[in-house]
Amino acid sequence: MDLSDGTIRFVCLTVALLQPHPPGTLVIDEPELGLHPCGLALVANLVRSVSKKAQILISTQSPVFLDHFDPEHVVVATRRKGESCFERLSGDAWKEWLDDYTLGELWQKNICGGAPNHE
Repeated sequence: MDLSDGTIRFVCLTVALLQPHPPGTLVIDEPELGLHPCGLALVANLVRSVSKKAQILISTQSPVFLDHFDPEHVVVATRRKGESCFERLSGDAWKEWLDDYTLGELWQKNICGGAPNHE
């Protein structure tokens, strides 16, 4: 049986996230690669569920995936003067913005930082 790359990635992500006894920390790089947006929603729901019993660190470049999380669950990495700076978004500071835009749209517009710069 042949499976697409996206199907294989989805199976691997769900197996990692549905372990009966997950490790204390899970690190997942770009879970959006090869996944249908509906699959991303399922993975995001699993991440939120598992995050209650394990720390999960995810790097993503997907505004669609980002839209499944609240600002206070997001840490934005920005490069400044040759150093990586990490800032947690505060829900209160983004409340007005989120009345008109999704979190992913704000990230795409570089309102919340994280855009590459060319130092």
